[in-house]
Amino acid sequence: MVETRLASSALGSPPSPATVPVALADQARKRPQAVAVVSGSRALTYAELDAYSSRVAHQLLERGVIKGALVAVAFERSVELLVAVVAVMKAGGAYVPVDPAYPPERLAFILEDARPAIVLTQADMATALPPCELLVVDVEEHSPVPAVSPPASQYRVGPDDLAYVIYTSGSTGRPKGVMITHRGLTNLLETMAQEPGLDAGETMVGVTTPAFDLSVPDLYLPLFTGARLVLASREEAADPDALAGLLERFEARLMQATPATWRMLVDAGWSGREQLRVVCGGEALPPQLATRLAERVGALWNFYGPTEATVWSTCARVGTDGSVSIGTPLPNTSCVLLDAGGRVVPDGTPGELCIGGVGVARGYLNRPELTDERFVPDRVSGLETPLLYRTGDQARRRPDGTLEFLGRLDDQVKIRGFRVELGEIEATLNRHPAVAQAVALLVEADAEDPRLVAYVVPEAGKDTAARDLRRFVRDHLPSYMVPATIVAVDGFPLTPNGKIDRKALPAADRDLDDEPDRHVVPPRTPLERRLVEIWQDVLGIGSIGVTDDFFELGVDSLTAARLFARIEHTFGEKLPLAPVFRAPTVERLAELLSDQEGTAPRCSSLVPLRETGSRPPLFCVHGGAGTILLYSELARRLGPEQPVYGLQAVGLYGGEAPQTSVPKMAARYVEELTAAVPVGPYLLGGYCYGGLVTFEMAHQLRAQGAEVALVAMFNAPSPTYNRRYNPVFNEEGALTDAHGEFVLDQPPRDPRIRASLRRQWAAGDRRRGLWRVCTAASRRARVTTRAAVARLRFRYALRFRRPLPDDMRENLYFQRLAWMAQQAYEPQPLDGRLLVFRAAGLYHEEDLGWRTFVHGDVECREIPGDHAIPRDSMREPQVAFVAARLAEAAQRAIADSGHA
Repeated sequence: MVETRLASSALGSPPSPATVPVALADQARKRPQAVAVVSGSRALTYAELDAYSSRVAHQLLERGVIKGALVAVAFERSVELLVAVVAVMKAGGAYVPVDPAYPPERLAFILEDARPAIVLTQADMATALPPCELLVVDVEEHSPVPAVSPPASQYRVGPDDLAYVIYTSGSTGRPKGVMITHRGLTNLLETMAQEPGLDAGETMVGVTTPAFDLSVPDLYLPLFTGARLVLASREEAADPDALAGLLERFEARLMQATPATWRMLVDAGWSGREQLRVVCGGEALPPQLATRLAERVGALWNFYGPTEATVWSTCARVGTDGSVSIGTPLPNTSCVLLDAGGRVVPDGTPGELCIGGVGVARGYLNRPELTDERFVPDRVSGLETPLLYRTGDQARRRPDGTLEFLGRLDDQVKIRGFRVELGEIEATLNRHPAVAQAVALLVEADAEDPRLVAYVVPEAGKDTAARDLRRFVRDHLPSYMVPATIVAVDGFPLTPNGKIDRKALPAADRDLDDEPDRHVVPPRTPLERRLVEIWQDVLGIGSIGVTDDFFELGVDSLTAARLFARIEHTFGEKLPLAPVFRAPTVERLAELLSDQEGTAPRCSSLVPLRETGSRPPLFCVHGGAGTILLYSELARRLGPEQPVYGLQAVGLYGGEAPQTSVPKMAARYVEELTAAVPVGPYLLGGYCYGGLVTFEMAHQLRAQGAEVALVAMFNAPSPTYNRRYNPVFNEEGALTDAHGEFVLDQPPRDPRIRASLRRQWAAGDRRRGLWRVCTAASRRARVTTRAAVARLRFRYALRFRRPLPDDMRENLYFQRLAWMAQQAYEPQPLDGRLLVFRAAGLYHEEDLGWRTFVHGDVECREIPGDHAIPRDSMREPQVAFVAARLAEAAQRAIADSGHA
């Protein structure tokens, strides 16, 4: 007799009535000086987070936000993001996360459909949003923080109120908003606090965009447990070396991410972290990846769940044997397997997985007909909850009671954790005037790297290309929904009942660009041949020529990371993602990697950000971190006629030892610059520490008889200014919190942030008892030991001209090399024109101390807008001002030099 279980249910204790605001107030009372959140060079304690979010909540109430109102939030991962979402809850509202990187059409639809009372955002993102009522969140404009926070009884939300509404892909091309309550959110957080577990004082790293529901545990689980949240930037989350460094530097104990992110880390050679607990979810976990990952971490958990059931519904701990299931239900959650007629299926028989319990959403915002279709009465789970959510996923129950995921029953797919309705991609392609009909598929020839493929039947007499169609889709849909490959066909194969036979479509190894008149240059050397094989394997494209451009092949950031990790592993060359600017083709990448006369070529510092254009090129020197990627937006803003080159730090990548003085660094860059462009006039620019190198380059170029038309400083103080307003380091060379734990690897230049952190640090000792003093002393001893070892490794690398270790590159470049070099540099007066940009509110002197070093015009420009850190000036929207004024100054300088 076959056993049939009506449901697999985990009853558990009912979730507590605590909400996120109440949990935060509790932690702020217990550990006010503990760091709650770190993002880049910024940090907030629990007391500060509680107080700042209360202030923003009061602003929302003053703007007319009432209980149950929807408030949109548009942020990158930042301390302001956490302040904003908690503030919305404190005001009694529910937040609607939107990604400012979405195409304008999608942003406009979500804001029109949700009709939020107000939109919370950051100053540099306001211009990306459609016209709406905005409230800009800036936690630094409200210093000092009040000593007393409002009592929890003043918070206006209860367990049955809405917590957030998050939009997912829709099969008709119309995204739908899922409504989640505080009760379901609390149940999730209390469950995850036990399994996989997170304790007070531990660190969780968050890597997920706020518009994706995996961000929900990232943001709130630390607040429920008193842990520290470290938010990775968009760039760090896409760079395996940077992300691995973040996990190690902050001694992370928990991180959750999709299989794509974990695969990126493993493929890049990440050795793992024994103390790390890993949550993998968002899409199916391949057994091969599970085995590789489980060997590298302390514990691996596979979680499963739809957005409509509050992120996660089941979980299972995964061993090193590669056996993967989605486990059993979370507490107060039920899982029912039904057939097409709505009957419970026997164990071992596939059925549609339906989920019940406190985590089930209220339904879809403004979509009653779709809500009635997907949320059905719960008559079988045994839990006292009214609805079951029909997931559309197929599963079966194993003899041991665990659930095995079998795939989808419809056209919905998961790509890098994002839920995608293929119908939405098809509807978008069908709007293109050259497309008669379109079909989209998820191709999983390699389980480790599934990719979206679209097939199109062109309109008669209409010509198009894959790159044009991809650009069209990118203008209307998020980047994760853009097909990696688009294939042209004369017509679609049909099944006997007249439907499109998707299984009979041709292999997706040819783009529309692979036409007879397209000239494919085959590989000519063994190195080019090997690189082509790697590109074809990683990108899943069957025909690649050595002159094909990387950016035209539909590559996303995670795929780029995997591609360069494979190249590094194959050739033993350490490459950052930056060389993609310099070598976007196999031909040029082969030149970069080629071995000349038995010795590896010196890695060039000169990286073209835009090579084409009729104007004299602009050369931009890196800041203290050594990288030139911060100039990407500036290069784009300057337009197609302005060539722009970046000068990346020697020794940061490529296996060379770093330069340790400003004159030596300048001499190296001048050599490379003049080799590429032998004749001026030269336009030079430098950010932060790079301004000193730029100034010295101008000296050396003029000493060689070259013409320097313009020298621009982007938030680049002079040596005298730096000595007068020197950042404050502690004895280990970094800023720590009251317990001696690292908060920042580099002190922020914003004096308001430094003052706030110094107050926290000084106040801690006065409030500790004997036990806490001993604990702090032990922690400080560990910090001091780590710092001493780091200094020895660093000095060894410098003394013997060895490459910097991977984990020290950007970190120590900023803290040590740049600081040491600028302290020793004594600039000589320069004859010529100097353009000084400074961020509003961050500096004490208009000219940043440069007038005494210049015999000529010094033009000072204050960059308007909010600047938390100097790098904000190189981001949107502030960089638009920089680009416009820089273009004007360059045009005048070139005209004055007689080269107009």
